[in-house]
Amino acid sequence: MTLLKAAEIDRFLSNPPEDCPPVLIFGPDTGLVSERASALVSKASEGDSDPFNLAKIDASELVSDSNRLIDEVLTIPLFGGRRIIWVKDAGGRNLSPAMEPVLKQQPCPSLVVLEAGDLKKGTGLRKLFESNRNAIAVPCYTDGDRGIDQLIDQETRSAGLTISREARASLHGLLGADRMASRGELKKLCLYALHKGRIETGDIEAIIGDASSFEASELIDAAATGDITTLDHGLERLTAAGSKATIIANQALKHFQGLHRMRSDVEAGRSAQQIVESQRPPIFFSRRASFTRQLITWSCRDLERAMQILSDATRVSRLNDALGAPVLSDALLTLARVARARGQQRR
Repeated sequence: MTLLKAAEIDRFLSNPPEDCPPVLIFGPDTGLVSERASALVSKASEGDSDPFNLAKIDASELVSDSNRLIDEVLTIPLFGGRRIIWVKDAGGRNLSPAMEPVLKQQPCPSLVVLEAGDLKKGTGLRKLFESNRNAIAVPCYTDGDRGIDQLIDQETRSAGLTISREARASLHGLLGADRMASRGELKKLCLYALHKGRIETGDIEAIIGDASSFEASELIDAAATGDITTLDHGLERLTAAGSKATIIANQALKHFQGLHRMRSDVEAGRSAQQIVESQRPPIFFSRRASFTRQLITWSCRDLERAMQILSDATRVSRLNDALGAPVLSDALLTLARVARARGQQRR
């Protein structure tokens, strides 16, 4: 199997080989999985105007009829060209019986693209691809700072806009959990600022901030300071507004990672207030007192455990939208109880 590295993925998607073997696109960022699968199918079908050469199949159909896929792969196009078989929702299903005869075709007469979610290494469909030399796997992980910057640059350039350093820094705390959701928020922001020429922090607060930044930061601060009353109310507001648990969980994880970095300086002898005031980009004035309190309350050891809890909540919320909100709520309430207990101990 060829497991593409991050630097190779964009090059592969923009210029897939004509005899491209079956491709498995998988990972925890389902929005990025969908975006990359769409990009590959679009590029591979360039110049082919025959709609019958593209077949979209739900993975559930292959579970009930394992011969369906190989039949599609071996179908000869009526007007020439190469067929593309796009299998959706392949994660969590036993597609090995359907894929095994396909992987034996060398070269494969049709391009098979499987779109899956997060797959555990060494099991199921991922194991099948890993053990086969004539297959390609494209992993899709949550955007880090570099990926977010690239996404911001893509959307702002497309809209003919520039963005201030402070606004870019603010976006880093709001984006990254899901590529599709991040791109949607950026498109909305660019549309709002279209006639201004430059995106500023105020634009983010007006468009993204009202829906997620203010409420989510208030929610996270409540968890980190042990304010259970505000936390309960905030969870109800966000759930009622239809906010995505995966985005909030990712923001909370980034918040606690930042706290851990700053707390290390506290334990090295610097004052919490001095650390908060020296942050670049600067912490919003209205949150500085809360940050200082959090740095005093939490130890590095507690923060490491908190990051693990939030990492687990983020993973669950990505894999299952229905479980995302209750799992995130439980995680934040657990952290709030820890913060309250630690705060009482330090009085």
